[in-house]
Amino acid sequence: MASTLAGLPLLILLLVSVIASAQVSQAARKWLPLAADGIHDPKNPSLRLLQEPAESLSRLPADTAGNQVHWLQALEGGAINPRTNILPGTQVMVIDLDIYLNMKGGTPIVRFPHRAHTLWLDCSNCHQHLFVSKAGANKLSMNAMLNGEQCGVCHGAVAFPLTECNRCHNTPRNKPLPAGALRGL
Repeated sequence: MASTLAGLPLLILLLVSVIASAQVSQAARKWLPLAADGIHDPKNPSLRLLQEPAESLSRLPADTAGNQVHWLQALEGGAINPRTNILPGTQVMVIDLDIYLNMKGGTPIVRFPHRAHTLWLDCSNCHQHLFVSKAGANKLSMNAMLNGEQCGVCHGAVAFPLTECNRCHNTPRNKPLPAGALRGL
């Protein structure tokens, strides 16, 4: 009993720390007003018709990167409900398939979650012009991504930035991959 209670203060401290950091991260989220963001013309009288980022984004789940919104949590939690297609005849396919990439590199393996991407995008957004739908057919390059190609078409523009390395390089090399894992490069 005494050994069980010995770890209790540490557990309480850890719990308080996690709660405090979540509150700090929520409080630290700041967005520039549109008139001061360097993109919008502050003299444009129509600017007042646009919703300020702080007004809309602060209501969504917090993230530590990019625009400070965890978009997948917002989607899965029902905080947002984006349109699934533009053309009425488009058939939406959510694919629950992970592909493991960077099998020979030194950094952690990349687990590419199709589900998280196909909740937002139709397959044709990426295939066949950004990526060929064939294992080993794509030569992925961080340089190309950083130049706005491949994954960099979205990441760094509308999705979390490429500076969040562990978001993609997320699978340790010293652990076996799940049974039936689909391996890319």
